[in-house]
Amino acid sequence: MGKISLSVLSFLLLLGLGYAIREQQGECQISNIDAREPSYTVRSEGGQTEFWDNQNNEFRCAGVSIRRHIIQQRGLLLPVYHNAPVLVYVVQGRGTYGEERSQRFRDDRHQKVEEFQQGDVIAVRAGDAHWVYNDGDQELVVVVFHHNSNYANQLDQNPRSFFLAGNPGNEQEEEQYRRLRGSKRGQEAQSELGNVFRGFDDELLAEAFGVDVETARKLRGQNDQRGHIIRAEKSIQLIQPHRSRQEQEQERRHNGLEETFCSARVKENLDRPSRADFYNPRAGRFSTLNSFNLPILRFLQLSAARGVLHRNAIFSPHWYTNAHTLIYATRGASRVQIVNHRGHAVFDGQLRQGQVLVVPQNFAVVKQAADQGFEWVAFNTNDNAAINTLSGRTSAIRGLPVDVVANAYQLSREEAQRIKFSRQETLIFNADDSPLSA
Repeated sequence: MGKISLSVLSFLLLLGLGYAIREQQGECQISNIDAREPSYTVRSEGGQTEFWDNQNNEFRCAGVSIRRHIIQQRGLLLPVYHNAPVLVYVVQGRGTYGEERSQRFRDDRHQKVEEFQQGDVIAVRAGDAHWVYNDGDQELVVVVFHHNSNYANQLDQNPRSFFLAGNPGNEQEEEQYRRLRGSKRGQEAQSELGNVFRGFDDELLAEAFGVDVETARKLRGQNDQRGHIIRAEKSIQLIQPHRSRQEQEQERRHNGLEETFCSARVKENLDRPSRADFYNPRAGRFSTLNSFNLPILRFLQLSAARGVLHRNAIFSPHWYTNAHTLIYATRGASRVQIVNHRGHAVFDGQLRQGQVLVVPQNFAVVKQAADQGFEWVAFNTNDNAAINTLSGRTSAIRGLPVDVVANAYQLSREEAQRIKFSRQETLIFNADDSPLSA
């Protein structure tokens, strides 16, 4: 019996070891990272959605994906919920969104409806149905970051969007997938879109909603060819609850102690220069959004940041100790280097407007803006992403004794002093301030 138990135990240990080896040799052995552009586009009546291929190695390893909605004027992104929490960044335009935040709706006055504008970050929980309407005077452009490996998603790392209307994934869209991605990968992409009502029986839906069968068929959207972003035939009239002065004051305090899921703030603007956490008038600014200033992020376990670099400015070499980061370039271009634990540059190139770059946890990264400057938004897989720098006033090198620096790098004490103290800024450097530029 002892021999049998030992054999079983050995088998289980070998099985676990084999699994660990496969994981080690698998998708997270990142030797190369690319600046990615959208892989395919799904067009609808009222706009289009551009998808980055979430099967790429760095996306799979980080457990993230991203898409970009371009919604025309009076375009309506149909109600949808996702299998993982998402952060939305408004790149351009303004609009209105609604979200399911309560179980008791007596009328439209009890819906969660808010306006948003360029620079806003909007947090959406996994499973919360929401919609977006462009009532502005220009195209609305938003990028949507999905954290597929989040604890809230208990299935797998494939993003899934469950639409509650229309006919996403119709024959016209399937043809786009087949043409752009090939039949096999097209089938994978199709799983991201679909109307949940479509799979139900007409009679059962009619009974569930207390309507006739013909109305139930419209819920399924079987003959609807407008896609997942439709064009509103008439301007949508929305009722937004009036907030008292006391409610507005409570929102401004937002200490998080009394916030509930139904009343929690889900939106914060990162574009305001006055909001910057780090500011260098000659080099740029950097703003962070985490669970301290938007408490709902604690439940989503996500955070975001917004960076602006002036011409040739440098963002200090750094790493995130507790998060993967996805960078979306909103304007300009930057040279970026990313270095792994072996000291190899897994990325050394330009990141341009509209491109995406994944920076794995603990990989060191540095940015230098091109002549036109550089702006970006970053999404982090931790609600309080912690950044450590390699140069600057609060850097890891600054914290080392001079003699340790001198011996580690084979420097004189004077050279070690310069390495430690030449940069007085914290995070953002003006290249013209470097001793080499004199």
